[in-house]
Amino acid sequence: MHRNVTINNILPGIFDTEGQWHHIQSLSEQTGRDFSAIHKERAAASPAQRYGQPEEFGATCAFLCSQQAGFITGQNLLIDGGSYPGTF
Repeated sequence: MHRNVTINNILPGIFDTEGQWHHIQSLSEQTGRDFSAIHKERAAASPAQRYGQPEEFGATCAFLCSQQAGFITGQNLLIDGGSYPGTF
């Protein structure tokens, strides 16, 4: 850190992005199930009951790159709406 280098990881859960939509579309094609039904079920399965928004991911990245996070290093930051069962 004395050289102003920190290494942290952002570990995202499901985010409402094009990548997620493509994944759901593939699931829909493989299973014959409706896209909307799969999309809603995946959101409902999250403890937060929703998808993360791209802006939330961006804000997390911006924070970790900011001066205010200068004392944070070597961390894994879960931004998954509580999906990871081992946190608590």
